[in-house]
Amino acid sequence: MVMEPVEPELIKHREICFCRLHPDPHQAQTVILLLSDIEGILNVRLEEGERVRVSYDLSRLSLKIIEEALTELGFHLDNSLFNKLKRALYYYTEEAQCANLGCRGSGSRHTLDIFIHRYQQLPHGCRDDRSEYWRRYL
Repeated sequence: MVMEPVEPELIKHREICFCRLHPDPHQAQTVILLLSDIEGILNVRLEEGERVRVSYDLSRLSLKIIEEALTELGFHLDNSLFNKLKRALYYYTEEAQCANLGCRGSGSRHTLDIFIHRYQQLPHGCRDDRSEYWRRYL
């Protein structure tokens, strides 16, 4: 798969902070494994503490899409006042930049499909291994 070159102003480098009070004490490391397979994510690495530094192509993803998907998957973001303000500023500026450049199409739906596909690949107890016939039998 050949990747087309990304314009430098569309590459964003953001930090995602996680709440320390979570059943998974290593949320950040789990998120690195999850995000490394997502199309549009250029780089993801662990920072000190429960923080992840992510670089992504704004024409494909936005911080809002990434964080909403992580929240839906059960990760707990740090909701301190400072992080909420940073998050709101990033959301606004990225949305405005995309609107000005006309680069936002159906990217959010595409990204959500990627996260759904990834979630379906993970082992969990929400699957019924019986065939369709046996599920309707009762």
